[in-house]
Amino acid sequence: MSARDGWALVTGASSGIGESFARLLAARGRNVILVARSEEMLQKLRGELTSRHGVRAEVAACDLSAPGAAGQLAKTLGSRGLRPVELLINNAGSGARGEFHALPLDGQEAMLRLNIQSLVELTYLLLPQMVEARRGGIVNVSSLTSFQPVPYAALYAASKAFVTSFSLGLAEELRPSGIPVVTLCPGGTRTNFVTIGQPPSARRFPGGRQDPDEVAALGLRQLERGGGLVVPRLVNKATVFAQRFLPLELVPRLAAKLQKP
Repeated sequence: MSARDGWALVTGASSGIGESFARLLAARGRNVILVARSEEMLQKLRGELTSRHGVRAEVAACDLSAPGAAGQLAKTLGSRGLRPVELLINNAGSGARGEFHALPLDGQEAMLRLNIQSLVELTYLLLPQMVEARRGGIVNVSSLTSFQPVPYAALYAASKAFVTSFSLGLAEELRPSGIPVVTLCPGGTRTNFVTIGQPPSARRFPGGRQDPDEVAALGLRQLERGGGLVVPRLVNKATVFAQRFLPLELVPRLAAKLQKP
């Protein structure tokens, strides 16, 4: 398959891991659809990618945390002739940190729509063409927090646990179709991540914050290897492995020491 066949759609493409995915894909000759809220930031990135790499880059600005946004985006892609989408990077996400009952409910509901509902809807709407053509791939960006209950980020961690479980299950379903699914679970990363409540401090990432280019490159490498689970960095892998041997109720107690505002 030529790198210029089809489209790669990247959500949350205006900054952070999503922007890194867009840059890496364009550098490989892939035409990209850039999705995020900020039209201005996406247009700036579009200009850079087209001039530097000679690829097509299209902007589809939308807020995927809004009700019905994913379905409307899929319709927009069809009306603009931006199909088929052969590579879907579900990267857009937001967080919520603080006491669950004290955080605004509308903000937490918007987070769930972004982290879960839009990811599921886009996958559902774009996957059939991949399966029919038996070509394509999906990268779902989850989080290291998906492996444990996290006090003061309880709903966020639960939303990412959904993403990890859904992605791993879907990957096995799609194995006969040859459509790889990557479940990418980074720890703290240097991004402009939107968080409701108090943002996390650097002390909450004992292994240090990762570079978004590093995370995106690992995701694409795993995609080329046929999909699977990716937990960047040895310290994060060790954390996931070690907590398997702890009583489940003890894990959130330990996490609370790092997460408490």
